[in-house]
Amino acid sequence: MTIRVLIADDQAMIRVGLRLMAETEPGVDVVGEAADGRAAVALARSLRPDVLLLDIAMPVMSGLEAARILLDEGGAPRIVMLTTFDTDENLHAALRLGVGGYLLKSSPPEQLVEAIRTAAAGDGLIDPAVTLRVIAAFAAASRLAPPPELSTLTAREREVLTGLARGRSNREIAASLFVGEATVRSHVAQVLRKLGLRDRVQAVVFAYETGLVRPGEGR
Repeated sequence: MTIRVLIADDQAMIRVGLRLMAETEPGVDVVGEAADGRAAVALARSLRPDVLLLDIAMPVMSGLEAARILLDEGGAPRIVMLTTFDTDENLHAALRLGVGGYLLKSSPPEQLVEAIRTAAAGDGLIDPAVTLRVIAAFAAASRLAPPPELSTLTAREREVLTGLARGRSNREIAASLFVGEATVRSHVAQVLRKLGLRDRVQAVVFAYETGLVRPGEGR
């Protein structure tokens, strides 16, 4: 199945570079380009791409505002935020919105392709260069008392959520729990549904922000 991608960045050279990197990958088709956030929203509505590569800092309307509008409407494409400016403020805002990925523009081409495929599959990817900062920041803000949402999860679902937060794949979680991958996928879907989360990225944020998992704990 072809993954349809929309690129939104105010710099033409960046858009050309992103297009070239994306279209060298089999099964990826760039269906349009936008130079500002407002145009990105309009094109996302009309072209219905599977994945939107969205720059955070753009004129007319920022990428964060464009993402907020599309995600609030429902049925939005999977959004991968791109940025040159590695700031915690932008990072936290993007992850709380529920975007499907967050990459620095300095990331290697293979990482961009991985983010596109991961987002299209319904999962999320955070640039490894900022992952530790994400964990530290959300862990520092964790609450002392377990949030009420956790009580809706079964013991097995909490184990799966813990595995997600520790960066384990479905296969690794399945092996540690002695169950099949299909069972893990079902548990992941239930966790996201019960907690009102969009994807695995939000699940990781939730786990650290609520103190379910803390930095330094065993994998």
